Amino acid sequence: MSWSHYLELIKIDEETKRNFYLKESINSKWSVRELQRQKNSLLYERLTLSKDKEKVLELAEKGQILRTGKDLVKDPFVLEFLDIKENTKYLESDLERNILEHLKDLLLELGKGFMFVGSQVRITMEEDHFYPDLVFYNRLLRCFVIIDLKIGKITHQDIGQMQMYVNYYDRDIKSKDENKTVGILLSTEKNATVVKYTLPENNDSIYASEYKLHLPTEEELIEAIEEEKKNLELNKDN
Repeated sequence: MSWSHYLELIKIDEETKRNFYLKESINSKWSVRELQRQKNSLLYERLTLSKDKEKVLELAEKGQILRTGKDLVKDPFVLEFLDIKENTKYLESDLERNILEHLKDLLLELGKGFMFVGSQVRITMEEDHFYPDLVFYNRLLRCFVIIDLKIGKITHQDIGQMQMYVNYYDRDIKSKDENKTVGILLSTEKNATVVKYTLPENNDSIYASEYKLHLPTEEELIEAIEEEKKNLELNKDN
């Protein structure tokens, strides 16, 4: 790492957080700009959202470790690099096209091990054709990752469609020695209650997450994270 990396790291007061960014800078070979971007987007806080103290400590000691599909999901994802102004009307096709133009930045936000497979990759079932928005492969988890982009609230129809995509890839595309396909519904509103009751309790393949089109202030992101923690606790109680 360069001296500029260390200058960025010493600005972080909290030791566990500083160690995490140190490990990730080394493991992921971040440039100084990438380190600054990940730090400014509160990557550490987003990753520690639902982790217990032991796993938070592991983040500091080893960096991010991918074990399951859930480890691929951040909430929220931050897509400020798309440079779409707030309150601007745009279509899902506009969002997808913009993402493809900034694919390198998206791969940085997605995290370790992602490789781009394609967009609108056709799935044919009898005479019907379906087109998942984005398909990736994660070489560390050895699984396909399908991302569908949504504007507004996620519906149960969106979840059902993603389930179909995941089932198709699991049954017809992945090889026997590869792990289960992961589906991520990325939307402006997660609609957590609909997601909770549409998916089975033992779901480990389909996840919903919100995305932000601007880089939130630290206060805004911490507030969103605290709200998500409350929702997680409520779901546990129910």
